[in-house]
Amino acid sequence: MIATGLAEGLDDAAIARLIGRPTSTVTREIARNGGASRYRAETAQRATARRARRRPGLLRPARNGASAPDGRDPAAIAEFAGRFADLLVHMGLPRMVARVLSCLYVTDSGSLSAADLVQRLGVSPASASKAVGYLTDQGLIKRERDGRREQYTINGDVWYRSMLASAQRNALLAEFARSGADPLGAATPAGQRLDTAADFLAEIGTDLVRAVERRRADTGTS
Repeated sequence: MIATGLAEGLDDAAIARLIGRPTSTVTREIARNGGASRYRAETAQRATARRARRRPGLLRPARNGASAPDGRDPAAIAEFAGRFADLLVHMGLPRMVARVLSCLYVTDSGSLSAADLVQRLGVSPASASKAVGYLTDQGLIKRERDGRREQYTINGDVWYRSMLASAQRNALLAEFARSGADPLGAATPAGQRLDTAADFLAEIGTDLVRAVERRRADTGTS
């Protein structure tokens, strides 16, 4: 989207508004990837992937350079978890929240204690706790008691819940757009624009809910 914006002659601020990011983020991204005249999306993506692999603490393998007992490569899993977190950040999650969620998702049990998260991610207990609180409030993970330790477990229907939350956001946007159509006047171009947007958002939200409910009924999972 940045490359497309540059090709269309947009400035950094306009591109930032388009992708919902601060102007400074877009400016920095363009500058460290050759500038406006030399920016290429593929090259920038590869550079981002390299920086992600070098960045410490994405997910610490259990043993340096060693394979897990089941033959899997901890470093490869750590790299995937880091890329998964980057994708979740791109989709709008706060970085620490994304790292905790990806860490839980690539764990076979789907459940870790606070100490486990701190050790695996190399972060402070306070940072992990804040992320856990956010995910718990969103219903994406749940707290469970294992003896004296509190475990955080990813919900099996995490994507189902996420899609429903997206549908709810669409419904709110549709309602807001509809409320603006009335004072602007249904016959005016601005009012018609908002009314059309409201219809579209409401329909997409309804279709999304139907799709995830149908999938859940067919498979019994998210």
